[in-house]
Amino acid sequence: MAIDLDLTADLKEAALLATSPGSTDRLLADALDALWPVIPYDLATVMLLAGDTLTVRMARGLLADERVRHHHLDLHRFPSLRAAIERGQARLFTEHDHAEGDGDPFDGVLDLPHGHACMVVPLVAEGRRMGLITFDQQVCRPYGEGELGLAQVYGRLLAHAMRYEHQSELLQRMHDQWAEHNRLLAESVAGGADAGRLLRRSVSAAMARVVELARQVAPTEAPVLISGETGSGKEVVANAIHGWSRRAGHSMVSVNCAALPPTLIESELFGHVKGAFSGATGRRMGRFQAANGTTLFLDEVGELPLGLQAKLLRVVQDSTFEPVGSDRTVRVDVRLVAATHVDLARAVAEGRFRDDLYYRLHVFPIVVPPLRERVDDIPQIVGDVLASLARRTGAGPWSVSAGEMARLQRYPWPGNVRELVNALERATILARGPALHVAVAEEELVPEPVVADAPLATLEAVERGHIQRVVRACAGRIHGTGGAAEILGLNPSTLRSRMKKLGLDPASLRRARG
Repeated sequence: MAIDLDLTADLKEAALLATSPGSTDRLLADALDALWPVIPYDLATVMLLAGDTLTVRMARGLLADERVRHHHLDLHRFPSLRAAIERGQARLFTEHDHAEGDGDPFDGVLDLPHGHACMVVPLVAEGRRMGLITFDQQVCRPYGEGELGLAQVYGRLLAHAMRYEHQSELLQRMHDQWAEHNRLLAESVAGGADAGRLLRRSVSAAMARVVELARQVAPTEAPVLISGETGSGKEVVANAIHGWSRRAGHSMVSVNCAALPPTLIESELFGHVKGAFSGATGRRMGRFQAANGTTLFLDEVGELPLGLQAKLLRVVQDSTFEPVGSDRTVRVDVRLVAATHVDLARAVAEGRFRDDLYYRLHVFPIVVPPLRERVDDIPQIVGDVLASLARRTGAGPWSVSAGEMARLQRYPWPGNVRELVNALERATILARGPALHVAVAEEELVPEPVVADAPLATLEAVERGHIQRVVRACAGRIHGTGGAAEILGLNPSTLRSRMKKLGLDPASLRRARG
């Protein structure tokens, strides 16, 4: 077949398509389709290289079927293809090459006649070996040298287009990541400011002292240990300290030590290198590195295993650590704020927490009082929460009567602010009008029958009833923010164990609530 080596209209169109931006699959399909008038084929494939394996990414032509599209080759079995890729040179294959050499790459997939036309074209751009194009035609004659030359040029064009496309996709991902980072940063800065406003608006004397302490310590670099019951607002205080600090221009990084399995905590905090453990397929940055230059909030630090407490102590002392599986020391500049609902002094006495770490963290302690000790703040919290829910949902506005507010101020709130927030959200969901009735854990949305003159219950029965009410109020949810374990101040596994002993099933309680 005679080919004019000048660029014909077809070849110009093919070259234009090969260098046009677009998704990789569309690019490959359009490029192969445009090439057919210049280099006829019954099958053309683009096979991408990963390690020593070539995998079909795109197949076009009469012979392109599902078997071809799922085909892959091991280069150990095809040294001639490896050589073509490494040299960057297109190559014609004859029947003799297949018989005496590696064999046909599509043996067992296609039944092509003896002497059929076959050609491979490497895809190499900027020194990167990306794979190859294969051309097969059922006619019993080889492709010509002219076709080989055109295919070589075209392969280079397509390889550069693929490289460009890959870089464009990478840049787009980086752009998206930076956009997300900026969004989180804006939320973090706003969250710190919101936290500060929330604290300053507290009217109780107990919270006024917390605000005073938080504002005093915020401009310093001193570690802060925030203690208090679950749901009392320790993270709000941490956000306020960060928002009032010199590091407020960067996102505060948070990690809940109680929410991670012991086997993952070290990697989550300090990162790991590729191959550090089974499943570590790449390098991962830990929270300490992510918090370099900003504030790291360690929630529920009292739940850290003893083995990790020593490594945390070193970071607090020296600002250095090694990622899991690495012997390279990493130095960071991190402001540490920790929180716990555990009595750490008691944990030290019982041998569950290192005393040296405790004293390193206990530089500036802040105790957040439970909601029952600052009931004067409840009206303000209710107003803020309802306004936030109205903005988020587009519903409302809602109101709480004076009598209802007085009832909320009499309730002891064992789950603290978090329980109040959850109760308000449930009330807005169930509301039939602007005036809210806020059901609390001691009340049932569907009242249980009351047995008159019931005998005094055993301690086990009281415990069973209380757990049942709390779990039912949480729609059977045990774990996570606003879950029954958090409201009851228990570890989720401890609560599940108690429920099993008491014969309580979370699923049945969820169904019972409806």
